[in-house]
Amino acid sequence: MNTQLLPGTVTLVGGGPGDPGLITVAGLQAIQQADVVLYDRLAPGEVLTEAREDAELIPVGKVPRGAYVPQEKINQLLVSHAQAGQKVVRLKGGDSFVFGRGGEEWQACAEAGVPVRVIPGVSASTSGPGLVGIPLTHRHLVQGFTVVSGHVSPSDARSEVPWRELARTQMTLVILMGVAHLREIAPELMTGGLAPDTPVAVVSNASLASQDSWRTTLGEAVAEMDAHHVVPPSLVVVGQLAGIDLAHPDHRPPSDH
Repeated sequence: MNTQLLPGTVTLVGGGPGDPGLITVAGLQAIQQADVVLYDRLAPGEVLTEAREDAELIPVGKVPRGAYVPQEKINQLLVSHAQAGQKVVRLKGGDSFVFGRGGEEWQACAEAGVPVRVIPGVSASTSGPGLVGIPLTHRHLVQGFTVVSGHVSPSDARSEVPWRELARTQMTLVILMGVAHLREIAPELMTGGLAPDTPVAVVSNASLASQDSWRTTLGEAVAEMDAHHVVPPSLVVVGQLAGIDLAHPDHRPPSDH
């Protein structure tokens, strides 16, 4: 793809799950050309060393239950810098369009007449499980997977996730931002039909040196997460394949051989 940035534009760059080696070549080239980079807390900070010495680097991250830059302010910064004729990069963790508010930022720029381009990133929703040997699909076992946000409780009026219906699909379920509400989510999934011994895997800090993962069951997941003092960024995988470990012969899925 053509990675030449133009003045007066905004480029949404997905930075991947955290390891700077997992940003795309196009994403890295965009950072190298940018006049301004607005970056998130979970974006791969090491790649910012690739920015030009005269580039303006602006942190706009959100700390869970802590300091954050309002989305409206971020939108305003994107538009104002682009309208000043600068090449603007918005660097996020994962992919801009997977719970990254990239759609909101594109919309704000479009309404202001600012051209936008997108450079996709590697989403933690798929790479996190893969990095610890968990396939999300397997042609002999599971034919699909669902990625959902668990950032609000199932009892919250803002929740639109049909947890019980998802349980009935028997597909792999990947829950992002669900650490704080798993104690409400797990009972909903069991009410929907998943057995308490359904395999669960938790992956924390996927792709980073501090990456950690462990396996449990749906019935024990909350107690295990408390015991491990799990904090964001972490994801939860629920379903038959969460019990798979490709590194161990006794826990591998069936094959044709």
